[in-house]
Amino acid sequence: MEPDIADNPGKSRFEILDGDELVGFAEYHRYRDELALTHTEIASRFEGRGMGGQLVRTVLDTAREQHLAVLPYCPFVRGWIGKHPEYRELVPSGEHERFGL
Repeated sequence: MEPDIADNPGKSRFEILDGDELVGFAEYHRYRDELALTHTEIASRFEGRGMGGQLVRTVLDTAREQHLAVLPYCPFVRGWIGKHPEYRELVPSGEHERFGL
């Protein structure tokens, strides 16, 4: 069964669920046309299953659809973007050095 991933704007985070169980989340702060990704967490019993990557991909795809610039303060998100250069363009070019991209 594929996990469900949805934005929970009331908590300023995207959540990934396995059935009714919260697997993890990616917290953000949205301001105008920027999405600052601040923290990603996956429950330890779900680690190693690629769910963190699925979550980040969905967050970044949503940012792209909404024409938002991404500021990857979260080390996990930064590392994921580093491994998937097709998402690098979401980070403003003037911020690449700041985030090590």
